[in-house]
Amino acid sequence: MTAPAIAVRGLEKRFGFAVALASIDLTIPPGRSLAVLGPNGAGKSTLLRLLAGLARPSAGTVEIGGQRAHGREARARVGLVGHATFLYPALTARENLIFAGRLHGVAEPAARAAELLEEAGLADAADRPVGGFSRGMAQRVAIARGLVHDPAVLLLDEPFTGLDRRSAERLAERLARLRGERRTLLLVTHDVVSAARLADAAVVLARGRIALQNPGPLEAADLERALAAAEAA
Repeated sequence: MTAPAIAVRGLEKRFGFAVALASIDLTIPPGRSLAVLGPNGAGKSTLLRLLAGLARPSAGTVEIGGQRAHGREARARVGLVGHATFLYPALTARENLIFAGRLHGVAEPAARAAELLEEAGLADAADRPVGGFSRGMAQRVAIARGLVHDPAVLLLDEPFTGLDRRSAERLAERLARLRGERRTLLLVTHDVVSAARLADAAVVLARGRIALQNPGPLEAADLERALAAAEAA
């Protein structure tokens, strides 16, 4: 039996007396996409860090492909694209990807970097420092970096923030192609239109708890109402 791509059971995360997440249960099968919505402070980014193995739960379990999320095997299955790009601005796009490939033990990082830059439509800008890139171009490099080790699971934290309309559309097309490749995507976003377009199911968080689960098919209007209710809670 194939293990879920992501399995969360009884998850809690506390910071001192403050409860960031409580009673979170999620199961995402391989090749499916989940949108996570909610107001600021709802616990979305904390959930993402736990899934990426960057933090440990206070209670409950988080598994990636049947392995604890903070273990080396599970972390190798995950690509993370944060709200900030975290690229090295003095390095070129190619150098950023080669560096990330080496960190992940990619066999031929230069070849992998060239492949990803071509897929991202950045081959012509490959040898320019990313410090001079637009927000949209930098975001495409960040996603390429998240894919450099060919992860089965891709976690994205507000990837559309700061993008102009053209860049946002290009990013949505890129994520739709990744979805078509049957990667497992978890998308944290305030953008209900993109959530409805790119995800199979959605959850809405409010005050660290799941306020709504929508198994799909998704409609932007339904997500908008659910998000507004969570913000008012």
